[in-house]
Amino acid sequence: MSHSEAQTSIDLDPDWGKAFEQYENVMSSGTEAMRIKAMSKLAHLCKHAPEVILARTIPILAEILCDVPSNISNQPIQEAALYCLGHIARQGNGALATGIGQYGVIKSILRFLPHSDNGFQRVMMKCLWILVTFGKKNREVLAGAGGLEIILSMLNLHEDGIRRYSLEILSALALLREVRRVLTSLGGLRFLVEAASCGSMVSRERACQAIGLLGVTRRARRLLVELGVIPVLIDFFRNGDSKAKLVAGNSLGMISAHVQYIRPVAQAGAIPLFAELLRGPEPVGKEIAEDVFCILAVAEVNAVEISEYLVAILREGDDEAKAAAADVLWDLSSYKHSVSVVQNSGAIPLLVELLRDGDSGVGEKVSGAIAQLSYAEADRVALANEGVIPLLIDLLQANSEEVRDNVAEALVNFSEDPLYCDRISEVIDLLSFENMQNRLIRIRASDEHMTRSLRRMSIEQLTRESDLI
Repeated sequence: MSHSEAQTSIDLDPDWGKAFEQYENVMSSGTEAMRIKAMSKLAHLCKHAPEVILARTIPILAEILCDVPSNISNQPIQEAALYCLGHIARQGNGALATGIGQYGVIKSILRFLPHSDNGFQRVMMKCLWILVTFGKKNREVLAGAGGLEIILSMLNLHEDGIRRYSLEILSALALLREVRRVLTSLGGLRFLVEAASCGSMVSRERACQAIGLLGVTRRARRLLVELGVIPVLIDFFRNGDSKAKLVAGNSLGMISAHVQYIRPVAQAGAIPLFAELLRGPEPVGKEIAEDVFCILAVAEVNAVEISEYLVAILREGDDEAKAAAADVLWDLSSYKHSVSVVQNSGAIPLLVELLRDGDSGVGEKVSGAIAQLSYAEADRVALANEGVIPLLIDLLQANSEEVRDNVAEALVNFSEDPLYCDRISEVIDLLSFENMQNRLIRIRASDEHMTRSLRRMSIEQLTRESDLI
């Protein structure tokens, strides 16, 4: 069979084993034009070919790149090989992309990049982008071969289409701990912020996630803020999909975890966005919003705005959102602001009304908030005026142990107030009341009584891959 007949049969023969043999024959002894045509046809057919057949083509294609010195290039055939490898890498579940990296293709691309013209660089960068997007192990291969420095160099040199590929490759590399360790010293933070502001949604999520991880350290956090990361994260939070909101919210929490940045994050419009996250269906989103609200509320002006959104949720949200809002109010009620933020927000009547459903998940959080509020004299007055004391007494018999503990704590505080001690006398002999009273006495005596600490997001939350959040 002639080479031209073999090439034609590649398109038509349903026997993939035979088709591969014909392809291998063309690649080993065909003319350059025939080899390029065969690779082009393979690229178009790879969506239909079995993965086992595609895997057998990889070493043939890799050899075209690996066995040529970096200063000598046969550009058309190498471009065809890269084009074909890029199509193959997109198939399957990432195994083919990883296999391509294991055959030395990534290292070959890095060898050729400095010696190639702009057009060939674009082909190589696109192939590299595909390899690190579809094969996560390839990110380690690229970083280990000095790829980070080369990608940063490309970003310093190019403002054209190559830049988009470079930014998205950088966002993939930045999920590696060893890359994040050196990214700041190599001057790469500004490019990571840029990667979070443009490109595909997946790449922007990766960049935002890496920013959150880098934001753990004081120096990196300061540099990121100086580079304009707050409005970038806010924009992604506002306009991204549900996964994007979780990632951006997490990262904003890490950036705000310093008193210097609490107000800038809020002034950029973060509070309404976190309120929507608190209302939303995602349990992880609620957790993130609660944590960040407890950070932002350290600033009294932020606490006032946050409490307004929480009150709206207590009025209109579903049970899960109401429970989350009550949990935040539980924390806010322990803060030492110049005014009672919770009382002034109008939350107390709503909390007392919700307390009537004391055995629910909402009731547990609401009773905790009321217990914390009962430590302040002005808040005790407001609670009593809403008729909370009879409700607290009734709930000493609640099914929920947490509710019983919370209402007993509140009643102990009311019993120590001369204005209300007579109204508490009927429950003083109850075992649950006595147990809580003794517990509080021990805590106060040992100087362990502390307000609930501001919650901080954990590193574990931020190390999840975006597709697992």
